[in-house]
Amino acid sequence: MVGKLQNITTILNVIPRIFQLFLNISLVILGVILSVLLVKELMVFIQILIDGGNNDFKLFLANILIFFLYFEFIAMIVKYFKENYHFPIRYLLYIGITAMVRIIIVDHDHPVNALFYSLIILILIIGYFIINLTPRERSDHSLFTKKE
Repeated sequence: MVGKLQNITTILNVIPRIFQLFLNISLVILGVILSVLLVKELMVFIQILIDGGNNDFKLFLANILIFFLYFEFIAMIVKYFKENYHFPIRYLLYIGITAMVRIIIVDHDHPVNALFYSLIILILIIGYFIINLTPRERSDHSLFTKKE
C-alpha cells in the first residue's frame, strides 16, 4: 500500500516537470522564431531607409514599433528564464502600451478610436503604477505595515 502511494506521488511530481519542460522548449522555439522575424523586420527597416524615394512616415513608424514589439517579446522570454519561470506582468503592460501606441500612430483617422486607444494606454499606465506601488512582500514596505 505504501509502495503504491509512493508511486502515485512520484508520478504526480513528474507530471509538472514534464509540462514545464514542454513549456520551456516551446518558449525557446518561439524565441528563435521571434529572433528570425526581428532580423527580417530589421532588413525591411533598412530597406525603407535606403529607399530614398519613399517618404511614407506612417510605414516607417509602423515598422519601428513592430520592431520594438518583437524586441519586447524576446526580452520577456529571456526575463521568464531569469525570473525562475515567471512572466513579470509589467512586461505584458509594456507590450500592451507599445501596441496601443502603434495603433494610434498607424490608424489615427478616427478620432473617437484614438481617444479609446488613449484611454486604454492610460488604464495600462495606471495598472503599471499600481504594480510598482504594491510591494512584492507587503511586510517589507512601510506603507502597508504597522509601526510599533
